Amino acid sequence: LATPGQWQEAPLQTFVLGLKELADDDSALRHRHIYFAHAFKQQAGAARLLERFRRGGGELLDLEYLRDQHGARLAAFGYWAGYIGAALAVQTWAGQQLARVPALAPQTSHPSRDSLLHAVRKQLVAALRTTPAPKALVIGSAGRCGSGARALLEALDLPHSGWDIEETLAGGPFQAIPGFDLLLNCVLLQPSLPPFLVPETLLSSGRRLSVIADISCDPGSPHNPLPIYDHCTTATQPTLRLINAAPPLDVIAINNLPSLLPHESSADFSAQLLPALLQLPQFQASPWSGAQKLFHQHLQGLSRHDSQHAIEQHKDS
Repeated sequence: LATPGQWQEAPLQTFVLGLKELADDDSALRHRHIYFAHAFKQQAGAARLLERFRRGGGELLDLEYLRDQHGARLAAFGYWAGYIGAALAVQTWAGQQLARVPALAPQTSHPSRDSLLHAVRKQLVAALRTTPAPKALVIGSAGRCGSGARALLEALDLPHSGWDIEETLAGGPFQAIPGFDLLLNCVLLQPSLPPFLVPETLLSSGRRLSVIADISCDPGSPHNPLPIYDHCTTATQPTLRLINAAPPLDVIAINNLPSLLPHESSADFSAQLLPALLQLPQFQASPWSGAQKLFHQHLQGLSRHDSQHAIEQHKDS
């Protein structure tokens, strides 16, 4: 373990392991960095980050693209992100029914899943005294994230439907979505994915939809399947009110949901990642070589215009 910033003085052959977000500056990146960079799907700041690696000669081994020979991800926080995102969605719905403003209070981490579940159930029981149970839609229900969301809903005995590839293959926007009370988006961002919802869809006269938990949470990408909001929310300000008229509509878009359940999230993720880390000495015969190749493909795709624009954009900011 290293103190913040100490990696900058480490030998060049060092692997620098983190989770998210290097400091947003103009420094060249010389080392091999292992973390979630969110830089391969045209996200905001992606070109600038890749340009920093180009100038420094370093490499990005993005954890999102660490995969086995069958293409399955080897380490992901998805299950607990889905579980927590669904919990916050239910709490927000309960807060709306109880006329709380904001509907969801600032969040702090829970010591255990049981603690989180107890807090959600307590609020839900209070809301159900006067209102029927909400019906939820989980998009991406067959994946890690979707399975976590479904587990939370099942623990609370809440009715829910699951959509996956078959149900979304035709492409959105989907007019059926406003008929649900809760929408939990658990879909991994895909460049070819049409949006699930657009602002016009929310104008439906029969709209019941009052809470959206965008657990995938990538509003900075042009491929965001929920282009109805433009920035993430935080644990201290967890919701964004999109519509005030009844029923109100709140969006939850917290991009570090697993931190709200740190024990389970950390134990699960480290158990997944450790076997891969132990393969670093056999780099070329390991899954890391695939992540390395993908990085260099994106680096080659970074045009000279992109690089210059990234540099000028940073200077302007």
